[in-house]
Amino acid sequence: MIIIKTKEQIENMKKAGEILAACHREIAKMINPGITTLEIDAFAESFMKKHGATPEQKGYNGYQFATCGSPNDVICHGFPNKTPLKDGDIVTIDMVVNLNGWLADSAWSYAVGTVSEQAQKLLDVTKESLYKGIEQAVVGNRIGDISHAVQTYAEAEGFSVVREFIGHGIGQEMHEQPQVPHYGPPHRGPRLKEGMVITIEPMLNTGTYRSKIDADGWTARTLDGGLSAQYEHTLAITADGPIILTQQ
Repeated sequence: MIIIKTKEQIENMKKAGEILAACHREIAKMINPGITTLEIDAFAESFMKKHGATPEQKGYNGYQFATCGSPNDVICHGFPNKTPLKDGDIVTIDMVVNLNGWLADSAWSYAVGTVSEQAQKLLDVTKESLYKGIEQAVVGNRIGDISHAVQTYAEAEGFSVVREFIGHGIGQEMHEQPQVPHYGPPHRGPRLKEGMVITIEPMLNTGTYRSKIDADGWTARTLDGGLSAQYEHTLAITADGPIILTQQ
């Protein structure tokens, strides 16, 4: 069942999104060679608490961290750890903020120091593919219109689109209906209605879109060791077009 939110409920989610976006802005300043994803995780949890919020991911199905820290070939759900990031790495930081029971979800990929031309293009195209999807998030369109816009742009730029992990509805639960794939034909799936709140979160790879899961049961990597990047916003569908609730 797709849960339609009231304007007041969307405003509550926007407040959570503002905390999340502010946290990402601070993390962007921290991303330098030598920092660890565990240090970033500790900062993010402290930042949320300071603003009266909590990390929704912590404790979710046994997950132990406030964020996911996913470098290089890690697509998503990487465990924050003590390995220092190196010059030339890329890393995705993903988090869900809970403010008074309402959630916001956003992932952002960062360049560490000076990255390769291929890595920079991957970051640029992945971010742009997110906004191509958001352009289609209007009342009357279907979920497939978002999916198709992301896939056609990403593949035209030479990157593959991860199939195994997708966007979703969100509200007081982290994962609600509808599912929001980032691939597939247009004009398919549920029709977008005013009051729906969804995430769009394309993950693009330099090589194959296929993934494998580490022994920890969480960490998803590219099957061929290629690089992966992800950008994600939470957005509300309104009569005036999509409103990004996690706008940085």
